[in-house]
Order: sequence, then C-alpha cells, then structure tokens
Amino acid sequence: MPEPGSKKYDTRRARLRKDAEDSGVSDQDANTAANEELQEGEGLRSRGPRTERGRGPEGERPGSTR
Repeated sequence: MPEPGSKKYDTRRARLRKDAEDSGVSDQDANTAANEELQEGEGLRSRGPRTERGRGPEGERPGSTR
C-alpha cells in the first residue's frame, strides 16, 4: 500500500474519487470517501528511514555506543 503523499497514493485516491463521483456521490464526499478507504488499508504508517543516513547522525542514533 502506498504512503500518503506519494505519487501512487495520489493516483489511487484520484481513481477512487472518480469512481465515487461516477456513482453519484458529491465531490467533497467522494474525496473524503477515497481518503478513508485508502487509510483503512494496512501498511500506511511510515516505515521509517530507509537508509543509514536517514536515521540521523551516528552518535545520536538509538543504541549507538559513541
């Protein structure tokens, strides 16, 4: 599942919103419904930093001995 703010998330939200609008839901309600549906899925929480650099300075990392 894509993370909020990513291009994949925005693409899926737009697709879900369009499907809701086509079924007769108002614009604002369609946007809310699309966001809720995407956020109900698992794995939307940030997975944290993906690289060593993203974890911060080596001496300030949790569990660091320096």
